[in-house]
Amino acid sequence: MVVSIDELREKPARFVIGLMSGSSCDGIDAVLVRLKGTGEQLAMKMLAQRQFPFDTAFRMQLLDEHLTAREVCLLNFDLGARFAAATLEMIEAAKAEGIVVDLVASHGHTINHFPTKTGAHRGTLQIGEAAVIAEMTGLTVVSDFRTRDMAAGGQGAPLTPYADWVLFRKSDRTVACLNIGGIANFTVVTPEFDKVLAFDTGPGNMAIDGAMRLLTRGAAEMDKDGRTAAKGLIIDEFLDYLLSHKFFSKEPPKSTGRDEFGVDVYLKDALANRQDYSFEDLMATVTEAVGRGIADAYNRFIRPDHEIHHVIVSGGGAMNRTLMKILKTRLTGVKVYTSDQYGIPYNAREAIAFAILGNETICGTPANVPSATGASHAAILGKITLA
Repeated sequence: MVVSIDELREKPARFVIGLMSGSSCDGIDAVLVRLKGTGEQLAMKMLAQRQFPFDTAFRMQLLDEHLTAREVCLLNFDLGARFAAATLEMIEAAKAEGIVVDLVASHGHTINHFPTKTGAHRGTLQIGEAAVIAEMTGLTVVSDFRTRDMAAGGQGAPLTPYADWVLFRKSDRTVACLNIGGIANFTVVTPEFDKVLAFDTGPGNMAIDGAMRLLTRGAAEMDKDGRTAAKGLIIDEFLDYLLSHKFFSKEPPKSTGRDEFGVDVYLKDALANRQDYSFEDLMATVTEAVGRGIADAYNRFIRPDHEIHHVIVSGGGAMNRTLMKILKTRLTGVKVYTSDQYGIPYNAREAIAFAILGNETICGTPANVPSATGASHAAILGKITLA
């Protein structure tokens, strides 16, 4: 039986599947969560988590920075079917626990994101067709969360600060949440919602993984645990070059993506021009640039105005030991933890965040953070595709 939006809204608790494909393009992160309430009263319990890796050929399609309109069109439906297949597996996991899923919240996959505020020269595009998910699963789907914030003059990113505030806020202290996915971003979680600060710091795994693919000619897709970088020495002039990008000095609110830090535009020529250096030294320098970019952003834009109690790290970068060592060295005077130590698996935080945003869409609750995105007002995010 199809449940109406009003019925969903009136339920004392909703069981939501959250779906996320990040800019690292490694696969789909899926969670099943129980959500009760909305806004400040919203409570979350994670019930299940799964990852659905992409095969290499499909991953390379998503990583292609020169897709044609035809290719994007076909990928949109193909990815939608993959999201639906992941959803069906999560539904079976829910059934095994006697749970009936109410809703799917899908971030989709960002193909392009242009957050500049110059009239027509801005936009964002997430693929993973919601209609395909709804058709294959029989569930209502909330998707396409970024566009409403951008229509209201915002950057459309980062969108996880609202969920960070719901999950990690404390009445007596301020904490910082750092997510290191393809792009890295901070959320300063203050006791008062209207004082929340969030912004992208620059490249995360997008640069590290991209460098590994280029330097190994596709034989390796990631530097597991940061082992390669740990063996190398920093190339000072290369580090200076990587950190000279104008985005690093830009004041928040700000967001970025593959158009500024994709492999072709940020690393390809730079690595090709430094073939005399060792593989390990090049990886060490790229990893140092990612860590330095994050730490510099913290020291420049957060530390002067906020007394941070501790930093909570999530995303794939939390498992890169070399990167984490850089951060713990450079984020002086503050303790650094992973989100797992707070009951939120490092690779589930974003999927949980979009499950929360989908819940708020159904409840009619604004879930962007204008102080973070630069939007002119709080807005109800997402588009609803009925079952």
